[in-house]
Amino acid sequence: MRYLLLIFMACTSFTALAHKPSDSYLAMSVDGNEIRGHWDIALRDLEYALGLDANDDGQIIWRELRQRQAAVFAYAFNRLEITADQQHCALQPLTMMVDEHSDGRYAVLNFQAACRPGVKQLEIGYQLFFDLDPQHRGLLTIHNGTYTGTSIFSPAQPQQTFALNSVSHPGRELLNFAYEGVWHIWQGFDHILFLLSLLLPAALYHEHDEWRAKQNHILVFWDALQVVTAFTLAHSITLSLTALQYIALPSRWVESAIAASVICAALNNIYPVLSRHRTWLAFGFGLIHGMGIASVLLDMGLPASQRVLSLLGFNLGVEAGQLLIVAAALPLIVVFSRSRYYPALVLKLGSASIAMIALVWLVERSLDFQIKIG
Repeated sequence: MRYLLLIFMACTSFTALAHKPSDSYLAMSVDGNEIRGHWDIALRDLEYALGLDANDDGQIIWRELRQRQAAVFAYAFNRLEITADQQHCALQPLTMMVDEHSDGRYAVLNFQAACRPGVKQLEIGYQLFFDLDPQHRGLLTIHNGTYTGTSIFSPAQPQQTFALNSVSHPGRELLNFAYEGVWHIWQGFDHILFLLSLLLPAALYHEHDEWRAKQNHILVFWDALQVVTAFTLAHSITLSLTALQYIALPSRWVESAIAASVICAALNNIYPVLSRHRTWLAFGFGLIHGMGIASVLLDMGLPASQRVLSLLGFNLGVEAGQLLIVAAALPLIVVFSRSRYYPALVLKLGSASIAMIALVWLVERSLDFQIKIG
């Protein structure tokens, strides 16, 4: 019973982390001794760090951002260092704009940096928000003639070096995006809760209005395999089509539909209308989740030549991260499903809690505001 309570608490310990993990998008172009760049930083992150909302009405308007423009540039530039061939490049602010990303509005900091002529090697040090949010990531794209490099900054990798006269290293970029894919799915609480809702009844079957434990572990494994494969296949299809820009739906619709999918999957555990069709449920809603997962690649604005490689690495990372979640959750589900308390306490009460969390996400995403809890 005590362990079942722990599982139930695990199911309900996800707070209203409804939004995409904190990322910034840094793009730089090298031309001779000049570097021009733009740095997209989420307004919600800047608000947390600098307090941009002057009238505290929950909205950051252009006038409030413009009034703090110098402070925003100073804050960001103090956390970005560019060195060309071991000589410091002074950053100079140009203009500030606002752009819409898949998860909200971003301040766009246009800047330039003067470096020594004939830059061969760039060293970039990135520290933005690492002191406030260790989960923050900085996604970099850098161009120099035919050279295009991509990389991801994290607290573990705040300093990176780029040889501009070399050719891009596909293997390293593949691993970078695979790592980002794993990280993305682990921080994508909506994707995790959807998958968990589908897996919670994997060790049970519904008969005569009751959930009963399956006695054959092969059947449990086969059930989970079908669900996970359907979800993987579906979100891989739309992840690819969205990242390659063959389909495009408004992000608010997609994010709202993802929240609705979590509600449906959780409610299906309480009212098992589709208990024997969870595979199709996983496939159908997986198509929507794929469009949401693609948001990171879309927001990076990668050139066409980089999209396939980054998509491959990112998708492989997503699948690896997903398999690790399943590998961790399924044995626990199998073990504790033997308890007579499991159907009521974990399956139904846990699913009800998941549905409530997803309902908060649905309201926030569809109406574009954030509910303050606590």
